[in-house]
Amino acid sequence: MKSVFIISLLTFAVKLMAQNEPLPYAEIPAYPENFTAGSVASRIVDGLGFRFYWATEGLRPEDLSFKPNDDARTCQETIEHIYTMSALIHNSTLQKMNGQVQEKLSFEEMRKRTLENLKAASDRLRVSSDKEIEEYKIIFKRGESTMEYPFWNQLNGPIADCIWHVGQIVSFRRSSGNPFNEKASVLTGTVRK
Repeated sequence: MKSVFIISLLTFAVKLMAQNEPLPYAEIPAYPENFTAGSVASRIVDGLGFRFYWATEGLRPEDLSFKPNDDARTCQETIEHIYTMSALIHNSTLQKMNGQVQEKLSFEEMRKRTLENLKAASDRLRVSSDKEIEEYKIIFKRGESTMEYPFWNQLNGPIADCIWHVGQIVSFRRSSGNPFNEKASVLTGTVRK
C-alpha cells in the first residue's frame, strides 16, 4: 500500500514538472555549423515552429472563434488543421503511417503538441543522413489502400501549408484586435528586448 502511494506521488510530481517545462520555439535554436539536407529541412521546420509559437501565443477565446466570413475556418479550426499536419511531419520522420483519428484536445494542449511534434521532427531531421531523409515518406492508409509520397512532398505540402495557415492566424488575430507580438523577429528567430 505504501509503495502504491509513493509511485502515485512520483507520477504526479513528474506530470507537474512536465507542465512547467517551457514550450519549444519561443526562440529558434542556434543554426547548425554545416549545410546538409537534414540541417536545412530542420531549419525550415524550426522557422515554422517559431512562427506558430508567436502566432498562437496569448490567443483569447474571441480570437479562437474569429473567422473573416462564413465560408472561412475559424482560428481554432485553422490551428486544428496545423496540428494534424504537424503530426504528418513528425510521423514522416518516424516512418509511421498516418490516418489515425486524433483525439479532441483543448487549445492549450493542441498548441503544446503541435510545437512538440515540430521540435521532434526538426531534431530528427537535423541528424539524419541524406539516405535516411529519402525514407521519410508521407504514408497514408485509407481502407485497404496505402499511398506514399516522398519527402519532397513534405516541403511543398504539409510544411508550406502550415506556414501559409500560420499567416492566416496572424491575420485573424489582428482582425480580432489582438495583434502578433511585434518584438518577435521572424528574420532572427528571437524576441527583441
